[in-house]
Parts: sequence; C-alpha cells; structure tokens
Amino acid sequence: MTLEDIKLDVKHLSNEEKELVKKGQALREEAQSLCREEKYDEALDKEVEALRVLREAPDFSAIPFKHALAILLFDLAEIHFMLKDYKQSEKEVEVLFKVLEQLLKEDAEKFGEIHVLAMELSTRILRSRKKTLELLAKQQINTGVLYEKVNAGVAAATDKLVESLRKGAEMMAQTGDYRGAVRFYMEAIKLAKKRTGRVTRREVRMTIDMARVMMHSRTESQRAKRLLAAVLQHAVALESLDLEQEILLMIEKIDSQANHESSWRTFMEKVQHTAKSTLRRVKKQAEQPKDESEAEEPEK
Repeated sequence: MTLEDIKLDVKHLSNEEKELVKKGQALREEAQSLCREEKYDEALDKEVEALRVLREAPDFSAIPFKHALAILLFDLAEIHFMLKDYKQSEKEVEVLFKVLEQLLKEDAEKFGEIHVLAMELSTRILRSRKKTLELLAKQQINTGVLYEKVNAGVAAATDKLVESLRKGAEMMAQTGDYRGAVRFYMEAIKLAKKRTGRVTRREVRMTIDMARVMMHSRTESQRAKRLLAAVLQHAVALESLDLEQEILLMIEKIDSQANHESSWRTFMEKVQHTAKSTLRRVKKQAEQPKDESEAEEPEK
C-alpha cells in the first residue's frame, strides 16, 4: 500500500466541496509526476498550492477535510524527506499524527493505512537524522584538522576546507540547524573568494544553497532575496543559464510566500483551533455516561 492508492471519499460532499477536492487532487497528481522526475522543489510548490485550495473548504471540522489535510501533510513530509530537510519533515509528521489521531477515533480501520505509512515515514526520518548527526560529528573533526593546515600555510588545504565547510553546512541544514548551516556557508564562500580572487560558479552555487536555507526563516527571507539578486549578475556573467533560472525561481518563491503568508497563517490557526475544539468535545463526551443506567446508583 502506498499513499497514491489512498483516495478521498467524496460521496457525502456537496458539489462545491467535490470541486475543491478535484482541484486539489489534480495538483497532487502533478506533484507526484514531478517527484517521479526528481523535481522535488517544483513538486513542493504544487503540494502547497493544493493546501491553499483546501483552505477554501467550508467546514474545517469535517472528516473529508481532515482526510485531505492528512494526505497533503504526508506528501509534504515525504517531499521534504527527499530533499533531506529532515527537521521540516519531522515537523510535518508531528502535525500529521495530530490530525490522524482525530481520524482514527472516527474510523480506525478506514484511516489505519495512512497511519501505518506515517509511522514508517517517521522511522525513516529519525534514522536519517541520527545518521546525519553522526556523519556531521566526523565532518567537523575533519574541518578542524583542515583549519590547522590552512593556518600553517598549506595553500592546497584551502580548497579542501571550503568543501568540508560546504558539506558541514549541508548536513546542519538536514538536521534543522539552519543558523549553523548559514554560518558554515558564509565561511566557505569567504574562503573560496579569497582563494580565487573572484566569484566562480562554486561561490554562486554555495550562495544559492545558503539562501535556500535562509528561506526557512520568515525574518531571513528578504535577506535571502537580496543575496540572490546580488549573485544573479555573477550567474549572468558566467553564462550559467541553469543557475540564473534557479535564482529567478527562488526569488519568485520568496515573493509568493510573502503574499500568502498572512492568509496561510490564519488558515493554520483556524485548523489548530478546530482540532482543539473537536478534541475538547470528544473528551467531554467520553467523560459523560451514555445513559442513566451507566451512572452509579446511590448507596441505600
């Protein structure tokens, strides 16, 4: 069983709700197609767009809405896992389990399959993060040794140090240490520029990767945009069309996130509020006796 095999039940939905499901499913199918081509960033955009469609649902407490939300959350977690962004993937799985908790109370058999898939994904994420942390520890030891060689005047060690810092930054980003990753990228870029005396494709590539990490923080997004705008001219001068296109797409994505940020935050707050209200209601019902016969008889 894969997530692609799990379909939404639309029998009891209104025409308006069915139309929303249809739009969301079409976007999800596009995302799945992009994933098969390993175009994970583009697939991620399609999944986010599908979530925005879901935001138009008239009833956030409805089971079909929660089912659709669970499927899209799983998709997001899976794609972030493919992008090796294990911290973000783990966050999405945590939210997914909260939604699934409510669904399982409604129908454990029907929603058990997606819960099993979520458990399996969670295990993969935790194992990958643990392995990355172990590799990062070794990488940092190697970086320290290379620093000693550079300080001792071994010129050839600088290139190896730059690459070691880049790998360290990549691993930090995978574990969710975004600030540490940015620091390592900045140091790598500084050393690389000092080594060559100019901006090469390597420096442009590392700046793009650093900006991508910075985009995880709302407060750093605009700084990332300025960095991308500054490095764009170097990509043009180097005639690196692939880097130009990637930079322009990232700038467009930052602008798009800024435009949707307020409404998206409102949407998620409403979802969380609805989830809390539902849990309180279920808990209250569970604490009350079903009928008078279940209540304890007073002592005679």
